[in-house]
Amino acid sequence: MATMNTSTWHSHFNMQARYHVWATHRLLEAVSLVSDADYRRDVGLFFKSIHGTLNHLLVAEHLLWYARFAKGASPVLALDAEIEPDRERLSQALKGGSANWTPLIASWPAERFDGHLDYQTSKGVPQSLPFTASLAHVFNHATHHRGQITAALTAMGQPCPELDMVYFLQAEQAPKA
Repeated sequence: MATMNTSTWHSHFNMQARYHVWATHRLLEAVSLVSDADYRRDVGLFFKSIHGTLNHLLVAEHLLWYARFAKGASPVLALDAEIEPDRERLSQALKGGSANWTPLIASWPAERFDGHLDYQTSKGVPQSLPFTASLAHVFNHATHHRGQITAALTAMGQPCPELDMVYFLQAEQAPKA
């Protein structure tokens, strides 16, 4: 991934972070319409329920990956830990957490994108991975799990938000009212 110049990396990941905020808000708006029983029931996702999958996103993205990128910390947490049992507080934590990436990315010097991310896995195993590929993983991971949740919403007969990035790009370019 190191063939892009560093200003292009800043631009690319800034867009990824903006899309992430947009998609997170749209998904959580759709999820808010689901009954608590459907929200918490095992619908066959890797983390079983919509609630379990959203908790996983909180753990993986905000408590593990954000800590690694922002603080150089390596928390030891189970990927299936229920960090926030309250549905509304979980939604607010995910929205707030998604907004943290944009200023973090903007704060990095250009040469940071050419380096490595050194951290320990959630099981305490030391790792050193390419910085840009690891950051790409964070946003790809969130997209993957949002896709799982939208599939669950569809299977439940619930309205499902359109989360394709092209719709985000169109929304960003639309004239502001």
